[in-house]
Amino acid sequence: MVPCTLAVILPAAFVLDLIFGDSHSFPHPVRWMGRAIAALEPRFRKVSSNLVLAGAAHAVTLITGTWLLTYLIIAAAAAVHPWFGYGIEIIMIYFCIAARSLQDAALEIRESLVQNRVDEARQQVAMVVGRDVAHYNAEDIARAVVETVAENLVDGVTAPLLFAALGGAPLAMAYKMANTLDSMVGYKNESYIKFGQAAARIDDIVNYIPARLSILAVALASQILAGTGERSVKTAIREGAHHSSPNAGFAEAAFAGALCVKLNGPNYYQGRLVDKPYIGVRFGRAETAHIRKACDIMLLSSVSWLAMLVIAEMGACFL
Repeated sequence: MVPCTLAVILPAAFVLDLIFGDSHSFPHPVRWMGRAIAALEPRFRKVSSNLVLAGAAHAVTLITGTWLLTYLIIAAAAAVHPWFGYGIEIIMIYFCIAARSLQDAALEIRESLVQNRVDEARQQVAMVVGRDVAHYNAEDIARAVVETVAENLVDGVTAPLLFAALGGAPLAMAYKMANTLDSMVGYKNESYIKFGQAAARIDDIVNYIPARLSILAVALASQILAGTGERSVKTAIREGAHHSSPNAGFAEAAFAGALCVKLNGPNYYQGRLVDKPYIGVRFGRAETAHIRKACDIMLLSSVSWLAMLVIAEMGACFL
């Protein structure tokens, strides 16, 4: 796939996401990935008594298999007609992007809070975070939603678009498989502490650069929307590493600085208190109004990041 072609394919895929989001009316490859991960896990656990090696084989097989399958599908479509191949590639990259669905989920929770339906909002936020939320009040829910929007900017936009720009749909889909593996088996509990170790490390590696580059997009968006770009960058540099994840903290810190809110902090997971440090320690608590602002920053960051990639791809055309 030549760079000039990708400079058209990436915006087309992004526009599809803005229009349709994560449609439930037709099959989604990420759901197929989840089924493949679950179906193959028992078989790979039998491959070796060393669960770390078995988990590594499980992860590598699924990631490379996803890349190969996507490549073959696009190659077969392109053999029928080049424009058919381009169309399939656009659709596959669209499946890897989640800006619209991220905004929809966040604003749905915001609406519940605005209507003072805190119990409903608590149930909704429980579906998008992995922590215990039974004791959450409205401010806690707002903070969790802002954190989710910030973290998923990387998983749902920055990283898949970057990998699509570097290697088209095959690399973007391979990234999505790595990300899905981490969400399903990359836990530090008794079942997955060893088997999911490789999946968690791979996800950390592939998100390392996108997480840090996201700071630029968030800073640009926050500067345009609120004039807080400098504060966003400074907070990300100063506090981005204050997180249990090597990557998630940077986007959270950029959003914390942009919105002037305190994020992260201690949370309960499966009944156990995990004493995480705060990010944005100098700022105030998140409120319901910050959810809309976080979504605005996320969307403009996504557009800004897409523009950066398209400009880079177009520049490559003239080298």
